[in-house]
Amino acid sequence: MEISGIISAILIGIIIGVLGRLVVPGRQRIGILWTIAVGIVAAFIGSGVAAAFGVADTKGVDWIEWLIQIGLAALGVAALDRTRGRH
Repeated sequence: MEISGIISAILIGIIIGVLGRLVVPGRQRIGILWTIAVGIVAAFIGSGVAAAFGVADTKGVDWIEWLIQIGLAALGVAALDRTRGRH
């Protein structure tokens, strides 16, 4: 992966994290840095899952890949919120 690909993955990860946080109902007790970290991880994992299902490279916008990434980010934000809320 080239440096431009890594930078774009990080930027997309930030967007994915914020969108994932918006999908989770209620107030989350995690900071923005955790949200960004979850989004970056969800973007990388979501890209791998989309590639495994053969929907990573489609004509136009890869909506299915985006939905997978946002869903994973929402799960990550919710899981992290639950673990952070117990402390």
